[in-house]
Amino acid sequence: MKKEIIINSTNEDTRIALVENSKLVEIFVERPDYERMVGDIYKGRIRRVVKGMQAAFINIGFEQDAFLHFSDMGNKVNQLFADIDEELLENGNKRSDVDPSDLLRNNQEIAVQIIKEPISSKGPRVTTELTLPGRYMVLAPNQDRVGVSRKLSSIQERKRLRNLARKIRPKNFGLIIRTAAEGKDEETLKADLQKLMRTWREVQSEIKKTDPPMLIFKDLGMASSVIRDLFTSDVERVVIDSRKMYREITHYLKDVGSELLQKVEYFKSREPIFDFFNIEPELQRSLERKVWMKNGGYIIIEQTEALTSIDVNSGRYFGRKDHEKNSLKINLEASREIARQLRLRDIGGLIVIDFIDMEQESNKTKIMNELYKEFAHDRAISRMEDISRFGLVEMTRQRTRPSLIYNINEPCPCCDGTGLVPTQGTVLANLERIIRRYVSSDYDRRIIVQAHPEMVEYLNNKRISRRLRLMWKYWIKINIEADGKMRRWEFRVLVKKTREDVTEKFK
Repeated sequence: MKKEIIINSTNEDTRIALVENSKLVEIFVERPDYERMVGDIYKGRIRRVVKGMQAAFINIGFEQDAFLHFSDMGNKVNQLFADIDEELLENGNKRSDVDPSDLLRNNQEIAVQIIKEPISSKGPRVTTELTLPGRYMVLAPNQDRVGVSRKLSSIQERKRLRNLARKIRPKNFGLIIRTAAEGKDEETLKADLQKLMRTWREVQSEIKKTDPPMLIFKDLGMASSVIRDLFTSDVERVVIDSRKMYREITHYLKDVGSELLQKVEYFKSREPIFDFFNIEPELQRSLERKVWMKNGGYIIIEQTEALTSIDVNSGRYFGRKDHEKNSLKINLEASREIARQLRLRDIGGLIVIDFIDMEQESNKTKIMNELYKEFAHDRAISRMEDISRFGLVEMTRQRTRPSLIYNINEPCPCCDGTGLVPTQGTVLANLERIIRRYVSSDYDRRIIVQAHPEMVEYLNNKRISRRLRLMWKYWIKINIEADGKMRRWEFRVLVKKTREDVTEKFK
């Protein structure tokens, strides 16, 4: 598989594209007002412990409090993370023997790390199990485990790295060896570990001396973190169109002693880099509801707060007379496209896929196998159920940040994100209800209705206009004024004599 990382940097944002076999599969966007938060460590103050939810809400300086579930408190308790009563830790008590609600209390200081960014009205999710990521390993203080990346396929290499990690692991620290460590010797891993240990000592010092809420540790920026996490030996090249970003990334790679430095290229063309690599059109299509496939079929992707629904349709596909074979071919292509779109859009949470109905169990098995194969390339963790008798696949995908569509777009101020606005008939019905309430009051029977020009035309465009019908029905004089600044469904009702706006009073 041919992998490339393409980076476009402007004054307003940095966009990083991961391309596999000339197809865009992941995109990362960072702006000055929206920076990556996962991995940041804060010293916060517990605002509320809610036993019924098995969680605590923590003020770390955000608009919404951070959410700490008791299951994210880890297997060990450390004095550094919370001011815990000594008697709870006497006699060698294990963390599992202690009720988390007894360890946490309101107004208590605590150090936490963000594991999921704020999404919609929800604050960030945090953990007390702090970790520090390096180029070749992740340092896990107050843990005893050693792990090796599952992406390393060689059993011998995994065994070698695990033995090395056990050899160099400091006491009371866990180590997780990353994919980039493949083929690295003991000295290289030791150098990375020493940098992480120095950073951890600085974090400890800051936690002890600062007052909450306060940012203690900021992980690398988006570009550097992507290079650290994704730039492995199987990536053919990294192409960057910014000299500043090029210098930052080459400096980082030199600092960690990476041999991948020669794979970094500066893009000199006047043509926009995303246009040159055909990424811009793919990015625009990733924001659309309908995604066409090469065989003429298409999928519809609908994102809601609760779940994401995906509908598979045959579209313009005309295959053989055998409906089962046609359905299988469309569903197989859809499986590949769905996996790519979920990665590209970074859609997480609950996902329901409605495939075209098939009768044969063997064909359903082929669809599931195709999904498993495609999601094997995904860094996010996914869980899937078999196709139900209704032709649905229910799955979940790990979510650590808002979906791409919420990074690039914002809810429409006209429809508040629903995609729908009231019809002219609905607006007229609302206006009539206000007039009916108005005439039952003691106000003067002459009013002015201000509305958008299109609504004014709708009120006047019949031989016996809708305005006249309202006047006759309620025995009231109605003058109409067009206001081009108003939205199509907005209107105001004014008392003609005083020009008092009574819309809200009778709404």
